[in-house]
Amino acid sequence: MRVIGTVGLPGSGKGELAEVAREAGVPVVTMGDVIREECRNRGLDPATDHGKIATALREEEGDDAIAARSLPMVEQHLESNDVVLVDGLRSGVELDRFREAFGDDFVLVSVEAPFETRAERLLDRDRDDSDTDVEALKKRERRELDFGMGDAMDRADVVIQNTGTLAEYRETITKLFEEGPEAVAEADA
Repeated sequence: MRVIGTVGLPGSGKGELAEVAREAGVPVVTMGDVIREECRNRGLDPATDHGKIATALREEEGDDAIAARSLPMVEQHLESNDVVLVDGLRSGVELDRFREAFGDDFVLVSVEAPFETRAERLLDRDRDDSDTDVEALKKRERRELDFGMGDAMDRADVVIQNTGTLAEYRETITKLFEEGPEAVAEADA
């Protein structure tokens, strides 16, 4: 059994990593989906209220609220799968929650890329308001770093520099799932 978590700033490549996992048959638990679902439960638009609800959940249920809500989904997938991907950790507190639950079977992968590269990628995907506005992106990054994302990134077991082509990055991710985190510990994509 292995649980692989991802952390990275917006546009770093976490979503692509999750897509490759799905293509390889690895179940994916996306922590942002927990927040989007809570937005809908509260009658709010996930595209505009995601950050507000992420903050509210942490205030209402603790800094590890999103991780705690994700754990049952991960455990359910582990009943029938050897590997599960947890997409989108945002803090050291969340990392601690997963390490407490899974011990040495939890591996955190930090996906990293320069701001300019990430901003271009986000402009291309245009998923929410911060994707098309550089100042909004900077504000979003500050919010996520305030959650403790920098701490989680610093404590990652593996760092993947996603600065190459999409094909190179997908090759690195495939290696991650086929050969394990050790095989990509120093990978540059």
